[in-house]
Amino acid sequence: MSSPTGPAPGSPHFDAAPPSPGAAPGLPVRMPRARQSGRHRKPEPLAAPEGAPALVLAVPGTPSSAARSLADEVSSIARSELPGLDARIGYVDGGDDEFPSLEAVLAHAATEHKAREDADGQPDPGPVAVVVPLLAGPDSALLRRIRQAIMNSGSGAELTDVLGPHPLLAEALHVRLSESGLARADRARLFTVATAADGIILATVGGEEAVQAAGITGMLLSARLAVPVLAAALDEEGAISRTAEQLRESGSQQLALAPYLIGPEIADGLLGAAAAEAGCASAEALGAYSTVGRLVLSNYAAAVGITLPTQSQGVPVR
Repeated sequence: MSSPTGPAPGSPHFDAAPPSPGAAPGLPVRMPRARQSGRHRKPEPLAAPEGAPALVLAVPGTPSSAARSLADEVSSIARSELPGLDARIGYVDGGDDEFPSLEAVLAHAATEHKAREDADGQPDPGPVAVVVPLLAGPDSALLRRIRQAIMNSGSGAELTDVLGPHPLLAEALHVRLSESGLARADRARLFTVATAADGIILATVGGEEAVQAAGITGMLLSARLAVPVLAAALDEEGAISRTAEQLRESGSQQLALAPYLIGPEIADGLLGAAAAEAGCASAEALGAYSTVGRLVLSNYAAAVGITLPTQSQGVPVR
C-alpha cells in the first residue's frame, strides 16, 4: 500500500527507492502529481509568441510627464495580460529622447526587425509593429497624422482602430462618474446618491464622426445608469451648452459632464471650461482605467491573430 507521498514503509518498493538529491535520510520521497486532464484542466498561461511584432502605443497631445505616466500604466496593463509583449510608446507630437516621436519609434523597430531577418537568414512576413491609437473615439485629424508618421517611418506598421465604441468604455465611464459622486457605483443597489446626475453630457473631440461614435457608447452608459446621455463635441463652439439645454428641456435638472476621452488628447483646463459652460460638475477622463489597457491589447491581438481569454468579456460595438 502506498501513501500520498510515496510507497508505504516496509514495502519492497520503499526499501528499493533511492533517496532524491538533498533529501533527508529516512524520509519518504514525494512523488510528482499527475497532470490534470479533461475540461477542468487549467489553461496554459498565455504569452506573446516569439518574434511577435511590437505594440506601439500612439499617444496624442502635448508630451508631458503626466501623459508618459498614463501611457506607461496602460502599457503595463497590456503586458500583464500578455507576458512577453514588446510594448513601446511613441508620441504623435514627440521629438526628443524623453518623448520619442511615433515616427522615430517605428523606424527603430523596423531597424531591429531587419537585423533579426538578416540573423535568421529568411524574411519575416509579419508586420514590424502594430500601432494602437490611444483614443477612445475617432479623430480624423489625429489619425491622419498617425498614418503619416507610419508612412514616413518606412516601417510598414499596421494601424488598428481606436478603442471605442465598446461596452468596456461604458463601464469605465460609469466608474469615473461614481468616483466623482455623480452616479451610483452599482445600479443594482437601492440607495440613492444625493449628487447623482439625472442627465449626462458625454464630451468628446473629433467633430461629428466622434460624436456619433460616442453616442453608441452613450446608449450603453444610459442603459447602465437609467438616465439620458447625449454626446457633444468639445471642439465645436457652443455644442456643450446646447446639449446641456437640450437635456434640461427634456426634464433633467442635475447634469454631469462625462469625458469620453483618455486624457492626453485634450488641453489642460478644457474640461473645466466645458463644465462651467454647461453649469455642471465633471468626472475625470478615462485615464489608465484597467479596461483601457485591455482594449489596447485586444486591438493588438486582433491585428496579429492572438486569441485572448478576455475577449469573451466584451464584444466591440462597431
